[in-house]
Amino acid sequence: MTRDRFDAITSRYASLRVAVVGDFCLDRYLEIDPAKQETSIETNLPVHNVVHVRSQPGGAGTILNNLVALGVGSIYPVGFCGTDGEGFELQRALRAKGQCVQMEHFFATDARCTFTYCKPLLMHPGRPPEELNRLDSKNWTPMPALVQGKLIGHAARAAADADVMIVLDQVDIPETGVVTKRLLEAIGCIQKELPGLLILADSRRGLRGWPPICFKMNAAELGALTGLPGDASLETIRATTQALANQQGQPVFVTMAERGILAAGPEGISAHAPALPVHGPIDIVGAGDAVTANLAAALASGALRQEALELAMAAANVVIHQIGTTGTASVQQLGAILRP
Repeated sequence: MTRDRFDAITSRYASLRVAVVGDFCLDRYLEIDPAKQETSIETNLPVHNVVHVRSQPGGAGTILNNLVALGVGSIYPVGFCGTDGEGFELQRALRAKGQCVQMEHFFATDARCTFTYCKPLLMHPGRPPEELNRLDSKNWTPMPALVQGKLIGHAARAAADADVMIVLDQVDIPETGVVTKRLLEAIGCIQKELPGLLILADSRRGLRGWPPICFKMNAAELGALTGLPGDASLETIRATTQALANQQGQPVFVTMAERGILAAGPEGISAHAPALPVHGPIDIVGAGDAVTANLAAALASGALRQEALELAMAAANVVIHQIGTTGTASVQQLGAILRP
């Protein structure tokens, strides 16, 4: 990518409007000082003393964090939190991202708890944090119909104002999160009503049964969807990605860890960008969300598919080198890689 193209693409981010529909959760980090460990008088078990608590939006919020880091002008989170303390904390964390985050499509409901990842970290001097067993809070019952209806209404209104929409399904159990069958039907209708709107989909449970919108997945998810074996060659993955794009009538993006990222479109044109070299310790948490955010922002800003892939790979490289947090990549950090 040339310096001029990098600048031309990223200079448009400030005027972008991006809707993010999905499971927003609270990432709460408990920083523990091992030197202050005690023993409980009541249980005789070790006591971990927390010396600092930091919170940030997680799940779909990780995509939002990356969009903020890129300097996107208007970001519309579409989702919910509970009326619990974690919900208050999540809303505060979202608002703290700045005026670019427009909160009119995000709401609190007493029908659900706030999706929370609580991450205890042992903070060792001179080396990366050591993550202990995570404590998660999730919803285990189907999403109430009234909440689904409210989410669908907000998604439609956000889409009407957006240049690009991202849909992220973060939950493990179907129908317990934002992305239900009813919402997917509504997303399909939105795509038909707004055919020029790029809608980029990602789901940790795979994209089987989703409407024909732009798919972003990893190689394992592509295999689960198409029957592609795990040891498939790059050319086989490329051909399978192309066939899926033809079937969907929409572009498909496939991340392949150290082999980089592939893309194909229904017009029959494919592209590939390699993964960038790593240095020192890495943590892959959040890399996929950074890829999603950068693909959406770049494509909505007029990037060619190959250029969007290169930006996404640079973002992933920045994020995996951030230890002890779910990181982000700024335009300045991307520029240091792509136009040094």
